[in-house]
Amino acid sequence: MIENETRPSSDEYQGEDSSSRRGRIEAFGARERVSDTLGEAPLIALVGGLAAGALIAALLPRTQAETRAVRPTARRVKETARAALDAAKSTGTDRLNELGLNREKGEERIRSLFQSVTEAAKASGQAALDAARNKG
Repeated sequence: MIENETRPSSDEYQGEDSSSRRGRIEAFGARERVSDTLGEAPLIALVGGLAAGALIAALLPRTQAETRAVRPTARRVKETARAALDAAKSTGTDRLNELGLNREKGEERIRSLFQSVTEAAKASGQAALDAARNKG
């Protein structure tokens, strides 16, 4: 923190135009606010610095040395994730088969439903036709 500095006086700005003077005053005010914030909440400043560093690191291209260092770990993570996905898929498929919910059963169910809807439509159409004949 800068504690022994005071706000610049208007005498120090005599040779400057008003926008330049305003800019210097605003910069000094911003510096004071940052200094106060760092004094009051250093943990927030630390987290903000870490976040800014992570963002900058993410935007910079990876070097060959970093790629070589990370490659074995990335490969292990990928293999572990693939094994977990395969295990979950296999277990889920087995469980659905136990419940009788597999592809063949689903197709059969849809065929049966379609056939029932078709029969209902035919019966409704026939009933409407019979009703029209009897009226006329």
